[in-house]
Amino acid sequence: MPSSTQRPDPPYRRIVAEIRARILSGDLRPGDRMPSIRQIAQRWGVAVATATRVMATLRDEGLIEAKVGSGTVVSARAGQEQPPGAATSPRPRPAGVPKQALNREQVLRAAIAIADVEGLDAVSMRRLSAELGVAPMSLYRHVANKDELVTQMVDEAFGAAELPVPGPEGWRAKLELISRRQWELCRRHLWLPRAVSFTRPSLVPSMMAHTEWTLRALDGLGLPMATRIREALTLHALVLTVALSMADEVEAEQETGVTLDGWWLAQRNRADELLESGRFPLLATISGETVSDLDGLFEYGLACHLDGFAALVEGQARTRS
Repeated sequence: MPSSTQRPDPPYRRIVAEIRARILSGDLRPGDRMPSIRQIAQRWGVAVATATRVMATLRDEGLIEAKVGSGTVVSARAGQEQPPGAATSPRPRPAGVPKQALNREQVLRAAIAIADVEGLDAVSMRRLSAELGVAPMSLYRHVANKDELVTQMVDEAFGAAELPVPGPEGWRAKLELISRRQWELCRRHLWLPRAVSFTRPSLVPSMMAHTEWTLRALDGLGLPMATRIREALTLHALVLTVALSMADEVEAEQETGVTLDGWWLAQRNRADELLESGRFPLLATISGETVSDLDGLFEYGLACHLDGFAALVEGQARTRS
């Protein structure tokens, strides 16, 4: 009789089983911080996509949960044994609550809520279906795949930033307004800068409306359209570049549990050694608060950029006259 060979479990299942066992045995207790996706990938030598699937599976089983400011932790319900198949079953609907048809707005709100707390990598069709308590296939009536989902999330986020028409008086006041609106958006949705591409831009109506508004703000300056679109893109890039640093800092704090102040404290001996060596006399005069003030960095960058653009506008006006 031929012997049958058993196919080994995929890597993510083996990792899930190991972490699940630690949680259920009490080795990892409710409230304990979970390793990040990046840390799982490094520890077990797997791809980030595999590590993401590990976290999604544990989350769907109710063993872990995300907490703002704390990252992903062991859930308070983790002591309860999960039934087989819990990872793929949607959340049950409470008794007496009628089933309602899912709509696009509900899907996007849920996806944005997940991304706001856990980041864009945590958003998946499987995770979203579990969050909404529906079968995964029902989501495909509203979005074709994750790429389209993220595009619609960006559209929804930018659409929430109302732009006045015609806006304040003067091109500079207009550019300051739209830059600060976009900065507020990026502060509210830290995943947003990573969802935007300049080289392969998505055709997102609400983002296109922001660009159109910026181009219109430059009406009457006599600038060629090529200059106007470069200004719109440069202004947008300035916002996103600083916002990426803010998102990286929040992610680092959630992954390590170390605040920026705590990180600087840990670096103090090395920093003092370098700054007191006399090699960097100017750097030694700068306070840490100045370096870590990203709001101040954004405002400084915006002001300097617009000063330079004002000089360009004035120079082209003199050339024409």
